[in-house]
Amino acid sequence: MRVPGRIRCPLNRRHTIAFLATAACYAAVLTAVLTRSELVRLDWQVALFKPYKQWPRVRPLLDAFVLAGQRGPTALAALAWACWRGRRTGSLRPPLVLGTALLLLNVSVGAVKILTGRLNPHYAQTPGSAELFHGGMAFPSGHAANAVVVWGTLAYLAGHHRRTGALVACLMALGIGLTTVYLGTHWVSDVLGGWAAGALVLLALPLLEPLITTVSASVSARAAMYSMGR
Repeated sequence: MRVPGRIRCPLNRRHTIAFLATAACYAAVLTAVLTRSELVRLDWQVALFKPYKQWPRVRPLLDAFVLAGQRGPTALAALAWACWRGRRTGSLRPPLVLGTALLLLNVSVGAVKILTGRLNPHYAQTPGSAELFHGGMAFPSGHAANAVVVWGTLAYLAGHHRRTGALVACLMALGIGLTTVYLGTHWVSDVLGGWAAGALVLLALPLLEPLITTVSASVSARAAMYSMGR
């Protein structure tokens, strides 16, 4: 029985738990980064190990692969696909969902990057030094977060192929995150934070579906009225 005036949460219980757990993980990683934790020690151990020098033969391949996590190229390619799918299905939902996800990604990740100011491993020289938080943009990893959001949103929009898309998205996000650690452009904790930040954006998308539906219907109605008036 429906109760008049009662506000219902658009997320089911499992989704809500996943959202809260991911937010807690993100907060835990951020706290660990800002303190002298075991995670920061691991960061330095991996950075000083210099994986790109230990296995130099795979570097050219991974230099190319990491482009699949760069915001510009992937966003343009994904938007082209979303527009194609929207035209095929006769709906503005695909490009609107992707555009919303990218906006959330840029705002949320960009804000934390500015607030933390963390340098990446190539510019940090002394373990434990305060220089780690002066003018950098390393935390959270934009590559890792972008890979989760772009590939994850494509899976979210994939319809009948959503499970296959989710598997591809997981593999791409995992591979791109680890590649940035290999190349020395990010700390391990940057990647963990990027994965969590990206996952939060994906988990927030269902909350915005009613707004996206309203905007899509409004734009479609205006377009139809314009066509009839011509």
